[in-house]
Amino acid sequence: MSRVLYQQLNSNSKVPSQLQPIANALKAGLQHTANMLGAWVTGPGRHLATAVGGRIARRVRANLSARRLLSFPHMLVLVWVVVLLYGERWVFDSKVNDCDWDHWEKWPKGTKPHHLIFVADPQLIDPHSYPGRPWPLNPLTVTITDNYLRHGYKALQRHLHPDSVFFLGDLFDGGREWKTRQGKFVDPKWGRPRSKDEQEWVETWHNKYGEEFWLDEYKRFGDIFFDNWKEGNEAPGPWQRGRKLVASLPGNHDVGFGAQVQLPVRNRFSAFFGDVNRVDVVGNHTIVSVDGLSLSAGTSEYRDAHDLKPIYGPTHQFLDDIKATKRRAVQEELSFWHGTEKHYAHEVEELNKADLSRFPRSDVSDKAPDFPTILLTHVPLYRNPGTPCGPRREHWPPTKPPKGQDSPVMPDNRNAISITGGYQYQNVLNEADSVKLIQSVGNVIHVFSGDDHDYCEVVHSPAKGGVREITVKSMSMAMGVPTPGFLMASLYNPVDAEGHPLPDAPAVTLQTHLCLLPNQIHTYMQYIVFFVATFVLLTVRALLVPAIPLTPFALEPMKPSTVLPVFKDKVDPPEAYVAGNRARTMSTGTSSHYMPSRLSATAPRGVRSTSPSSSPSSRWQSRRGGRSAKRWGWGDDGGPRIHLDTNLYDGAKEDRRVGGRKALGMVGRELWTTTWRVVWMVVLFWVYLTRKG
Repeated sequence: MSRVLYQQLNSNSKVPSQLQPIANALKAGLQHTANMLGAWVTGPGRHLATAVGGRIARRVRANLSARRLLSFPHMLVLVWVVVLLYGERWVFDSKVNDCDWDHWEKWPKGTKPHHLIFVADPQLIDPHSYPGRPWPLNPLTVTITDNYLRHGYKALQRHLHPDSVFFLGDLFDGGREWKTRQGKFVDPKWGRPRSKDEQEWVETWHNKYGEEFWLDEYKRFGDIFFDNWKEGNEAPGPWQRGRKLVASLPGNHDVGFGAQVQLPVRNRFSAFFGDVNRVDVVGNHTIVSVDGLSLSAGTSEYRDAHDLKPIYGPTHQFLDDIKATKRRAVQEELSFWHGTEKHYAHEVEELNKADLSRFPRSDVSDKAPDFPTILLTHVPLYRNPGTPCGPRREHWPPTKPPKGQDSPVMPDNRNAISITGGYQYQNVLNEADSVKLIQSVGNVIHVFSGDDHDYCEVVHSPAKGGVREITVKSMSMAMGVPTPGFLMASLYNPVDAEGHPLPDAPAVTLQTHLCLLPNQIHTYMQYIVFFVATFVLLTVRALLVPAIPLTPFALEPMKPSTVLPVFKDKVDPPEAYVAGNRARTMSTGTSSHYMPSRLSATAPRGVRSTSPSSSPSSRWQSRRGGRSAKRWGWGDDGGPRIHLDTNLYDGAKEDRRVGGRKALGMVGRELWTTTWRVVWMVVLFWVYLTRKG
């Protein structure tokens, strides 16, 4: 009812007569409250605000003094700023700069190779990565891992200026989990089941995350990699048609694997990133990207029980036409560089009357030129179990061979990629699909793959052409590999107008180099070590403050300002009255009794002599002489207020005990104040760097 009355009062509507007394009382109460509040604001409130503002201003003024700004704790903060800038920014530039092309390329002098970089498994962290991880830990993990990718990629672009960048799949971690706008989104009833942990979250994922969330993730990927593409300059290098970024190769975390690939998910991926099967010509090499995930559905154990042709059919068709597609792409590249392109006038003709014979047809026969081919697949090709990956694998180094054996240990299961599979993943393609890829593509000189997150280099069996394959490290710090990285490839294949290699062309046209990014665990350990050193230095300084003494960093507590007036006769020490009474007694012969105040800290404890000879203050006054004595703080009688009628030794012991306590309190106050000052300033600067990205 009170709410109704309040609304009616504010709306100036007429109040019913039976409620008029209540309305009047409510209105009077509101008016009284407003008057009291106004009186408080103009009176005590204003004084309180003035006092608080004055205290804050005095504190700020004290903290901005030169002595405080140039203090030891602030010097430590400046050192921390340099440490954080190095750990969060400069170390990426240092690591990437060590991988400069000139440091490892071995081409003839004066060559202009094509610089290509492979990035594998950025796998942006999302709700699928750590289900159940609470706020704010999960958003903090996302921010830190994104910043790591961003800093590494920006350093890559700034220092290496690659002509082309190819991604090897797994752009997202849970891309396959977010439902599309098309139809009902459920897991296929066939295939390997999810783990128990994931089964608890499937319904939540399907209900909470959909097309809008996936679009936000796509934008997030673009903010890291697309927006920073310009850091590497926009102009292409010599003999380059333009700088190229290709991210269309899907990973199993993007679209699924084999028989469990969902067509709406794959269609969404290809709509935003491009064809999942494609051919690119760069640096006089042909790069063929193949969706091996969908290809695996054709050899799946579920093929006979379910119609999986919509999954594997497009990849099979692509491989059937791949050799002709490659040759057409090579001829187009050659005609562009050597000026053999023909231009035709724009004419409008009926299709059934047009003369199509005047248009040249590309030669797709075996005699047509073909560049060396590089095969890209997200999942590595098949190899025998225990095939070692080499010394650059970080998970486990190769097993040391026995004495007298020069070749690597075979099998070496801990140094190898395990031949296993599970829900929506398989560590390697099966043998049949691997052979089909090599034979269908043809002229493959090198294979690059991802998925495993760690480096692995193998030479395949003769059935797969004895081709060399490198599985590229993940670039993310959250993929279980302490030292992330990327792979650099330098391509040099000089050819003539017909596509034939020049006489001085090298036999090997591709060189690779593994570039390692900072180990974030080592960076955090350095932070911990430096924090301990900082605390030790602040502790030593706090101990030296009362001992040397050093100027304290901690400000003294602010004393409240005097409110009541203090009169002179209340301030003067009692000795002044004693001296005055004694003087009057000596001159008049009358006696006077002094009653010490309870507030006096120097009141006598016993009976004192009143004879002039026993008054040290009178003798001191006669020597110091009058007016200047009070100015120096000796009181009206000019003498120092020192009393020897107390227990000197017990008092001395008490002073030493209190002094030690005060020193200990000063050390504690200094340590707390300086530590807190360094901590909050350093944390604030780290938050700034983290939010800035």
